[in-house]
Amino acid sequence: MSHPVVHTETGAVSGTRFEGIERYLGIPYAEPPVGARRFTLPEPVAAWEGVRDATAFGPTSPQSPYPGEIGKLLPSTLIPGDDILTVNVWRPADADGAAVMLWFHGGALERGTAAISTYDGTPFARDGVVFVSANYRLGAEGFSVLPDAPRNIGLADAAEALRWTHRNIARFGGDPSRITIFGESAGGAVVAALLARADLRPLIAGAIIESGPLDTATPERAARPARDIARRLGIPATAEEFRRMPPERLVAARDELSAASTLLKAAPGYNATVDPTTLPENPRLALLDADVPVLIGTNTDEYRLWYPPEALAKLSRRTYALLALAKRLPRGVWRAYRAAFPNASAGEIIGQVLTDVAVRRPAIEVARARRAPTFVYEFAWPSPIRDLRAAHALELGFVFDALGDEGTITMGGTEAPQQLATRMHADWIRFAETGDPGWPAFRDRSLVRRYDTVTQEVPLPRAEALAALTR
Repeated sequence: MSHPVVHTETGAVSGTRFEGIERYLGIPYAEPPVGARRFTLPEPVAAWEGVRDATAFGPTSPQSPYPGEIGKLLPSTLIPGDDILTVNVWRPADADGAAVMLWFHGGALERGTAAISTYDGTPFARDGVVFVSANYRLGAEGFSVLPDAPRNIGLADAAEALRWTHRNIARFGGDPSRITIFGESAGGAVVAALLARADLRPLIAGAIIESGPLDTATPERAARPARDIARRLGIPATAEEFRRMPPERLVAARDELSAASTLLKAAPGYNATVDPTTLPENPRLALLDADVPVLIGTNTDEYRLWYPPEALAKLSRRTYALLALAKRLPRGVWRAYRAAFPNASAGEIIGQVLTDVAVRRPAIEVARARRAPTFVYEFAWPSPIRDLRAAHALELGFVFDALGDEGTITMGGTEAPQQLATRMHADWIRFAETGDPGWPAFRDRSLVRRYDTVTQEVPLPRAEALAALTR
C-alpha cells in the first residue's frame, strides 16, 4: 500500500493506493457546521497548509442507530466529531477523463452516512468510474423548518458537495462534464431535489433515483418535527434556541417522539419543502423538464423492511378503511390490489398500497411524462431473510456489487446470486458512462427491467393496480 497525494482547490490530501485503486476519505467540502454555523447554509472550506490525511472517514451527522427490528437489518455507523461535511473519492490509479458517480446515502433524512461499508466505492473504481460519496446534515440539524434559519439546509449541503465535485474531480482523473448523481430512499429524494435546481442542472449529466420520494411537503407539515421537538424540550422552535441545545439532545428528543409512533399516528418525518433558494420547485414537477437521462425504479416489496410479518398480521381490512380515509384513496383500490396480489393478507395489501403511494406511483408518472430519456427498473429478487422478499434497500448490495458485505448479508443472506449483482452493477455503470443502461426508454415501449434471478424486460407490472390509485 502506498500513499498518493492529490492537490484539491483548498489543499493537498494523502490517501491510499492498493491493487490499482486509490481512496481518499474525509475531504472537507465546507466548514464544520458547529457553533454559530449550526442552522446556516454551508460555508466554503478554508484552505489548509501541508498535506491533509485522507485515510479515514469523516464524522457522521448527529443521529442515533436504527431502533428495534429495523436496527437488526440496517447497519448504523456513528463517527464522533464536528467535521461532518466531507466527501470520499475512489479512483482507478490511471483514471483520466473517467465518468463520475456521486452517491447520496438514504436514511429518512435523519440517519445514514457515506461511511457505511456497503457504500465502499472500490467496485466502481475497479470498473473504471471515479466514485464520490458525500455526507450532509440530517434530522434537526439539516431539515428543521425554523423562522430564523434557511430551509432545506441538508439539501444545500448536497448542492455544495456537487459543486465541489464539479470543481475538483478532474484532479482525481474524472470528467466534470460526466457526473451522474445517484441515491437511494432519502438519497434518491436528494438527487431529485438537486435536479429541481436550474443552477445545478448544467453540472449533472445523469441521475439515478432508487426508491426515492419525489414530492416536497408543505411548509406547515415540514415544520412539524422541529415544532414537536421544541415542545418536548420546552423551548421555542427557533434556530437561536436549538443552537443552545447540544445536537445529541435534539436527536434524543426526536427518538422519544418516534418511539410512540403507530401506523395511523406516526411522528411526522423530516421532509424537504419548496424554498426560493434551496429548492425552488417540487422535484416531481421539475423532473419533467430536466433535460438529462434518468434511471428510476423501486423494489417490489418496499414495505417489508418496516413491517415484519408479525406486524403485518395485526393489520386488517378495517385498518385499510381508516388508511384509505386518511390518504384519500379512490374507491376501487382495495379490489384492484386484491386482484394484483390474490394470495396477500390484508396487511400485505396495505403495505403494497403504501409503497405505491409513496414511491412507485410518482416514479411511473414522472417516467411517463418526461421528455428526456427515462429508464425504469423494478428490483424483485426475494430475500430469504425474515420473509423480507424484495424489501426497501435490498438492492443496495447488488448495485454496489457488495454481496460479501456484512450489511448486505444481514438483509440478503449468503446465497444471493452474484450474477444479478454483476449485471445490476454493470447497468448502473453503463448508464453513467453512456446515458443508456441497456434497455428501451420507458416512454418508447413502456418496458421495465425487472431484476430477479432471471432479469428481463417486462410490461409495467401491476399496471391495473397503479391505475386504480389515480382514478
